[in-house]
Amino acid sequence: MVETIFYAVLVGALIGGLGRLIIRGHQNISLVMTIVIGVVAAFVGGYLADLLSLSTAGKIDWIRLFIQVAVAAGGVALYTSQSGSRGRSRSRVRR
Repeated sequence: MVETIFYAVLVGALIGGLGRLIIRGHQNISLVMTIVIGVVAAFVGGYLADLLSLSTAGKIDWIRLFIQVAVAAGGVALYTSQSGSRGRSRSRVRR
């Protein structure tokens, strides 16, 4: 369990960034919020992988990482859809 927490915090920032890259278009989201979403996604994804017994000892857990990045992408999409009306709009005028 301690290993899962350490892994989640260490890789959380990377996972948040990868999750943000998966979502198309511009996201109006700060770097801090991306890291927070990544850490939460790492915890949730790690928990889901443990719950489904998808852990591989001594190797890189590619399935766990995939689950964590998918959860982070969902978190970024959810956050940007919920905060879209609160942020400044960047409308572009096309000529």
